Amino acid sequence: MTGLGYTLPAVLSVIVVCVLELKVLRTGLFRKPAYWISMLIVLGFQVPVDGWLTKLSAPIVLYNERHNSGLRFPWDIPVEDFLFGWSLVTAVLLLWVKQGQSQESGSQR
Repeated sequence: MTGLGYTLPAVLSVIVVCVLELKVLRTGLFRKPAYWISMLIVLGFQVPVDGWLTKLSAPIVLYNERHNSGLRFPWDIPVEDFLFGWSLVTAVLLLWVKQGQSQESGSQR
């Protein structure tokens, strides 16, 4: 298990999204309770769906175990799936908030 094929990009995606928010976009999204509540909602749907898709007893989605960390929790979900999921949802929300902020500042002129 090297983790280079799936784990490394998953971790890098989290770092890129955090840097994007903290150094470029600066939306303040991470400080908003609504963001964290939305992440709990996403997690609430991700766990049963991803668990069903990746369960080792009858997987629908197969992973090459040489390319991930081998850590699975809960219901055999590769932890990398949570990292990618967080990055994708957070990136979309950051861009959405930034666009809304840009439109608000443009309409105040």
